[in-house]
Amino acid sequence: MYVKETRIGLSKEAGNKLLKKDETFTTYGTNNEKGTGLGLVLCKEMIENNKGKIWVESTLNEGSCFYFTAPKAISQIANSLIFYMV
Repeated sequence: MYVKETRIGLSKEAGNKLLKKDETFTTYGTNNEKGTGLGLVLCKEMIENNKGKIWVESTLNEGSCFYFTAPKAISQIANSLIFYMV
């Protein structure tokens, strides 16, 4: 699964810092709004708690794509569907 934005993008250095809990990193959005990356750190924590992974691929001034896997959640959904189908 992924979430994509096609406006600002990130430098390689910024992309590497963005998902690290111990890094302080501030960026500005398309309307000059300030972002701290806290939301992504929280997403990373939830994804990893569900045995998943998250990573970013980005090009400055072109956009970013945040990919993630969620195997535990998918497994739980599949088990629920099997229960309802029986």
